[in-house]
Amino acid sequence: MPSPDPSNPPEPILGIDLGTTNSLVAIFEHAEPRLLSPEGEDPIVPSAVRYETDGSTTVGRDARDRAPEFATTTVLSAKRLMGRSLDDARHDLPYLPYTLVEGEHNTARIALEIGGERRVLTPQEVSAEILKELRAIAERELGRAVSKAVITVPAYFDDAQRQATRDAGQLAGLDVVRIVNEPTAAALAYGLGVASTVSESGQGTKSVGGARTIAVYDLGGGTFDVSILRLTPATDDNPTGFFQVLATAGDTHLGGDDVDQRLVNLLAGEVLAQLGRRTGDDPIELSQLPPETRRALSRFAQAVKHRLSDDQTATVEIALAEHGVYRRTVTRDELEALMGDWADRTFAACERAMRDAKKQLAGAPLDAVVLVGGSTRIPLIRRRVAEFFGLEPYTALDPDRVVAMGAAVQAGILSGAATGSLLLDVIPLSLGIETAGGAVAKVIHRNATVPARATETFSTQVDGQTSIKLNVLQGEREMAEDCRSLGVFHLAGLPPMPAGIPQLLVEFLVDANGVLNVRAHEKRSGKRAEVQIVPNHGLTRDEVDRIEADSLAHAREDMTRHRVVDLVANSKLDLKWIGERLERHRDALEPEYAAQLESLIAELAAHVEMASADWTSVDADTFYRSKTALDNASVRLQEVGIAASLKRDEA
Repeated sequence: MPSPDPSNPPEPILGIDLGTTNSLVAIFEHAEPRLLSPEGEDPIVPSAVRYETDGSTTVGRDARDRAPEFATTTVLSAKRLMGRSLDDARHDLPYLPYTLVEGEHNTARIALEIGGERRVLTPQEVSAEILKELRAIAERELGRAVSKAVITVPAYFDDAQRQATRDAGQLAGLDVVRIVNEPTAAALAYGLGVASTVSESGQGTKSVGGARTIAVYDLGGGTFDVSILRLTPATDDNPTGFFQVLATAGDTHLGGDDVDQRLVNLLAGEVLAQLGRRTGDDPIELSQLPPETRRALSRFAQAVKHRLSDDQTATVEIALAEHGVYRRTVTRDELEALMGDWADRTFAACERAMRDAKKQLAGAPLDAVVLVGGSTRIPLIRRRVAEFFGLEPYTALDPDRVVAMGAAVQAGILSGAATGSLLLDVIPLSLGIETAGGAVAKVIHRNATVPARATETFSTQVDGQTSIKLNVLQGEREMAEDCRSLGVFHLAGLPPMPAGIPQLLVEFLVDANGVLNVRAHEKRSGKRAEVQIVPNHGLTRDEVDRIEADSLAHAREDMTRHRVVDLVANSKLDLKWIGERLERHRDALEPEYAAQLESLIAELAAHVEMASADWTSVDADTFYRSKTALDNASVRLQEVGIAASLKRDEA
């Protein structure tokens, strides 16, 4: 193999943390990740975009700091809208100084008034402006053009949200070579700093420690994730280290922005009262305040939250023109009271992740807990993380920067700049296909390692069927109506065949980015269809909670219903095939045997009729015994049919 040409090094791959509140870009070089920014400047780029009247944009700190001045043309926290429907975003609407409108496929769009003209933007377009700024910073610092990147996303981002992130990268002129979950990226950075060491020459050396199991608690501005990972360092015998995700849980609409909104409600209620627009416990109507005031209140709320991470009190002063000055001192205890149930939601997810990882942990304790995301600086969170896991959280790496550093490590692995590591991530929710009767056949189960591939064979239920509809589902329940449809596609042009004869091989392939591709191949005709699943919008918190809680609460009922539905579908085929053969070969059968088959057919048909009307009206075990009895009794009928077929062939 020829050695690399030092005069023409391979194009670098950027590591990008595209965050709700802040974003960063990094590169892996000289055996370590490095954040990119002009010398002396903070590498953190606020995820804020201001749209100017001349068609240009201002991205970053200036856009964030002057947001109250340009309230209706500045977009913050666009990540919370990525891949979301308008209904998903309904809780954020009162706090936004601009309008959200419904776009194609019910997606949320941002409507701005810029220079007297209305402009409607997708969240991807806003995120693309941030990515363009990060790319420009990288190109200035590296002195060369860059077109490839690894971008991180919350572990609980679904296919729509991941695809939206890739689309944003494409709009920014970036080839997104890998999507990496944020907690996993943090583990990569953690693994670099703890599970391995760096020699004085700057070259990586093998760790002397054994495998470590860690929890990554990632609470940012708009999303929350927790992942349980096993870090197996490289050794002399095994030169490749593993970063394996054992389980993940989270909420794609939970973060520091929610705390800001609660503080805004507190401050706004008192401001409206001082302005004479609210009395007593009247509902707080933020629409009564101009957009500039709402934006200013958001900035004040964020500043109070940050101040209370260090101090016990924080003071707010707002000039209200002829109504004087509004003054308010907020205490840390007061803020923590506002945040109680918000924090509880994160630890409910931690419970789920620990439960899912329990089997693979085999009783082994966690070795460390890593904090990621700016919201983990809140003292309440740090205190409760330590209480929940029984460990003091690891905070040596800056929680705002660790994800970008991990993204750069993964970029280095892909570019060849970093060696000796293998990343194994997981699927957060099961994936399957709807079968006859509305049941779900799970093809890939949750917490399966990606990339993942699985196949199942299906057939038809109707004679002469020339197309098959495939409904791809996501969730943990046993019936399609209780899961979320990711997409529907058709395999058409099949030659008409008897029911049960077509052999439809369905393949699910989840790539390393977590993007699902579904392929269908009918073996007899050779017809094929393929689709990349890009659903219209993402999961709401309520949907995630329902999917996981209901899968446990209804497990026994769901499994019984699934069993009955499968029995109905398979019994219908048995009744059709056995009934047709009985009529065709009745003259060759003893009357007693034919009567036995007719009796068993009638018994099974009665079960099918009752179960089709109401699945709870039959006993699944009795139904199964009836089907098995007919199957066993019909063996001789099948032999008679085969013998008759052979005689016809000889003739």
